[in-house]
Amino acid sequence: MILLLLYIFIIGTILGSFYNVVGLRVPMNKSIVRPRSSCSSCGHQLRAIELLPVISYLILKGKCRSCNEHISPIYPFMEFITGILFVSAPLVVGFTGELFIAWTLISLLVIIVVSDISYMLIPDKILIFFAGIFLFERIYSPLTPWWDSILGSLIGFIILLLIAIVSKGGMGGGDIKLFALIGFVLGTKILLISFFLASFFGAIYGIIGMIFNRLKRKQAIPFGPFIALGTITAYYFGNELVRAYMNFITDVM
Repeated sequence: MILLLLYIFIIGTILGSFYNVVGLRVPMNKSIVRPRSSCSSCGHQLRAIELLPVISYLILKGKCRSCNEHISPIYPFMEFITGILFVSAPLVVGFTGELFIAWTLISLLVIIVVSDISYMLIPDKILIFFAGIFLFERIYSPLTPWWDSILGSLIGFIILLLIAIVSKGGMGGGDIKLFALIGFVLGTKILLISFFLASFFGAIYGIIGMIFNRLKRKQAIPFGPFIALGTITAYYFGNELVRAYMNFITDVM
């Protein structure tokens, strides 16, 4: 079992490295195949030993071998977190048909985080690509009841659309479509928990940022990372959180 999980972790980090490329190139309408990965400062094309997920960053001490410029820690972090999430998925959902949905969801969210942090953009190309995969997966492994996917998608779209209208553009179109897709995958209940958690995490980040003068009032911040964090938390622990909340309310009453 341990060897299997280690194998899954390694595969996850390799995919995480690829998802970094996808998240950086697709929003700029660049090929994800060519040219080969290179240093953003000097253009040095990375060799095989410089492309090892996480390990290369540690070996190179976070600097380019050619120009000695610092490499953003976001790259090894996303590689590592993808590996961790890939390992955690079978531990939470088991080795069932739902596992492939979990891995697909993780893949989508990792790419979205990289794209949104880098450009504050969630490309339609990525959402459409994953929508096709999720449609196939939910046909094979539907929610109970099956129409909860449709209802979840509608609710996810409407909630964020209303927020965008009320806030006059405070919510991007990519966020709206992403939540519609998440609603299709997770259903109504987990979607609502995901939305609450994403808003909560975003608010905490905003408060801390303003306290330490890292953010200015009304400064735009990418919401994608908070959607990802809220979605994974809700997907893994949503039912337990609802149960704990209901028990708390019962005890207080």
